[in-house]
Order: sequence, then structure tokens, then C-alpha cells
Amino acid sequence: MEFEEKLAGLAAKIRQQSAAIQTEEATKNAFIMPFIQSILGYDVFNPLEVVPEFTSDIGTKKGEKVDYAILKDGAIQILIESKKIGEPLNINHAGQLFRYFHVTSARISILTNGQVYKFFTDLDAPNKMDEKPFLELDLLNIDEHAIPELQKLTKSAFDVDSIISAAGELKYVGQIKRILAAQFNEPDDDFVRLFASRIYDGVITQKVREQFGQLTRKATAQFLGDQINERLKSAISGSSQPVFSSQPAAVPLIPEVELPADDEKELIVTTEEEIEGFNIVKAIVRTEVDAKRIVARDTQSYFGILLDDNNRKPIARLHFNRAQKYIGLFDADKKETRHPIETIDDIFLHTDALKSTAKLYG
Repeated sequence: MEFEEKLAGLAAKIRQQSAAIQTEEATKNAFIMPFIQSILGYDVFNPLEVVPEFTSDIGTKKGEKVDYAILKDGAIQILIESKKIGEPLNINHAGQLFRYFHVTSARISILTNGQVYKFFTDLDAPNKMDEKPFLELDLLNIDEHAIPELQKLTKSAFDVDSIISAAGELKYVGQIKRILAAQFNEPDDDFVRLFASRIYDGVITQKVREQFGQLTRKATAQFLGDQINERLKSAISGSSQPVFSSQPAAVPLIPEVELPADDEKELIVTTEEEIEGFNIVKAIVRTEVDAKRIVARDTQSYFGILLDDNNRKPIARLHFNRAQKYIGLFDADKKETRHPIETIDDIFLHTDALKSTAKLYG
């Protein structure tokens, strides 16, 4: 199974089961151990690879434990501290990681609640865990740029030197991206003033700042939407031309989407919600058919999901271009029935029906 598909599978499990998880121990069993085993590739039942509740007496902190220590070639490489799913990951609650990082051979430590993973190393001072992570991974909102770095931590490709050498850039790029995301969502005065001062000739009063605050939010939202659509159009046409010369925009990869005719292409806009919906459907039905066979076709009326890129094998249709969203499901006679959904995650309520449809086509 492809690495990305394993991540998608674990993400689907989190969406389905997280509401039933009430304790840290349940979080470990349901999500963290599968992450160690399936994603990182370490055998959680082999004490030569994974040591649960790892203990090493440190000064006056006798008997203190770290949830997991991962070994490779007999040496501790990664330390993991766990919290319950949904709990915020506060670095102040990672005292064990700080202390154990100092007295073991580990160069990587992970703080996680089963959904979000924060990766730390010792960039600021040798043999002392940094207070800020160099990499963050949210399994329900995966940044594609994080995937190659995560693969370096897997058992088959573990390369601590490569990880450390790239960690500095990852750390600061990640922080810049989070600042940009915050500014795009709720721009502060300095950010608003940056644009207002370049396009407004008058005095920037409080009223002007408030007006440009709204305009900045609207402009940044439209800009990001335009970049996503341009990337999708490039993928559809087979062009490899990036949107940005320095760094392409991060959008989920989807198979080629067939559009009707050249003069209609401009009328079709593939949205982020449709892409997310496609990825959820793909994660569900990949247990029945090879994920590579699941493809998408966007139209003006709906976003279609097919098997083998064949109109005679419809799996589902996403009707998201309206106030009330629907997912269209198909029976044995290929008759579509639309079901209203409130959120994208409601697609998981139709897991059995989607799997049944996929089985029909074999």
C-alpha cells in the first residue's frame, strides 16, 4: 500500500472513531500504535524496536516514563509522549521528553494526541530538545510537504542526519506558513497597513483600517482560491507549470478530471470541499478496490467519482455547488439517490453503501 494511502486510511479511522475515545490509553491503542506500526513501520510488539513506558531514572525523577521509545540498531532514536485525542499539545506538558532527550541517544522526539504530531530535535542547543517543533503533522489536514520528511523517519528509510539537516528550514518555513495562515484568516493592523499604504493615497484612519481589513480578508481568500484552481487546471491539462516559481501551492493530488469541452472548462470550478470529499470516498472504498482505479470527473452540475474512469461504474456524486450539500449514492441498477449532508465528515455515515457499490464492479 502506498505511504499516502496508509495516512489516508488512518485519517479515516480517526474521523470514524475519535468520538468514542475517552482516555489516553484508548488513544494509544486506537491511533498511536497504528501510526508507529503502519506509518513508521516499527513492530510495536517487538521490544527490540518499540519499548512502551520506557523508564530511565533521571536525578530525582525516579520511575518517570516516556510512553514509547523507538530503537534502531540497539540505540534509542525516537521518543514519543502521548496525550488523549482532542487534548491540546502544550509543550509545558512534555517535561519527560525534555529530560529524556538530554540523557538518551535520541535526536527526535514526538508529542502527539493521535491526530496531531509535533516533531522536535535539538537545533537551538546540542542535546537539548527545542521548545518549538521543526515539523507538524495533522492527520485530518495533511500538508503534502510534510510527507517526504515523515518518510525519513520510517524504519526502512530512517536517516537522522538528513532529518536534522532539513529540520532548520522546515521549522522556520512551518512557522512562516502558520503566521501567513493566521494573517489570511484574521489580518492584524500591520498586515493590513502593508497593503493599504501601497494602494491608498489618503490618511490611513481607523475607519480606513477597518475597511481594508475586510478587503484584505476577501482578497487573500480569493487569491488562494485562484491558486488552487490554477493548479487544478494545470493538472487537468497535463501541464507541469507551477503557479509560483519558487514553491507550488499545496493541494491534494487527484487523478485527471475529465471536462466536457474547451469552451466549458472555464465554467467548472473544483473546490477544496470537493477534493476533500473525493479523498474521503477514496479512503473508504480503497478497502474494496485498488485506490488507483478510483478517479474523479468534475462537471458543472456535480463532482463525479468513478471506478476505472468509466461512466458505467459510478461510485458517488458530490453535489456541493448549492446551499444544501448532497452525496449521490448508486444502487445495483445504477440509480442515484441523493442524501443530504451537513458536513464533509457526514460522508462517513454512508461507508457501507459506498463499499457495496464498489463491490458491485469488482
